[in-house]
Amino acid sequence: MTQARPEIVLVRGDITEQEVDAIVNAANSSLLGGGGVDGAIHRRGGPAILAECRDLRASRYGKGLRTGQAVATTAGRLPARHVIHTVGPVYQGGSGDASLLTSCHRESLRVADELGARTIAFPAISTGVYGWPVEDAARIAVEAVRGAETAVQEVRFVLFDERAYDAFAAQVQ
Repeated sequence: MTQARPEIVLVRGDITEQEVDAIVNAANSSLLGGGGVDGAIHRRGGPAILAECRDLRASRYGKGLRTGQAVATTAGRLPARHVIHTVGPVYQGGSGDASLLTSCHRESLRVADELGARTIAFPAISTGVYGWPVEDAARIAVEAVRGAETAVQEVRFVLFDERAYDAFAAQVQ
């Protein structure tokens, strides 16, 4: 496996429209869909993603996917080839476990390497209903990607709004 730092690209837009080898889903532990990024990926990708998630629950992840872990499925009707599901940590009471957020990114890159993916798109994991402050999440995400050993050549952070885009841009400079 070739080890070099991947190029980090920022895009303001919709992760479900990204033509990459893999997109990362900010999933919930059930793997059965939800709101935000998770719901958008399941809606646009269609029933094939949910079917594979159900199979994963029936086999390896009976109690659900643990926070910080990652697992891949088909991308269904999405323009990507794979969806890598990861469960971000919840930020509560003014704190959260940054090591778990780091793990989401590193584990997603590990799974991408197993798939032979060279391009991957991440959302701003845990910054929606899980409440992680976007500026801190951006710092953790960019540091995790820069510190990861991976054959992925391009990591694309796809940010839905200007605030998230600006937070990630400040970290990528």
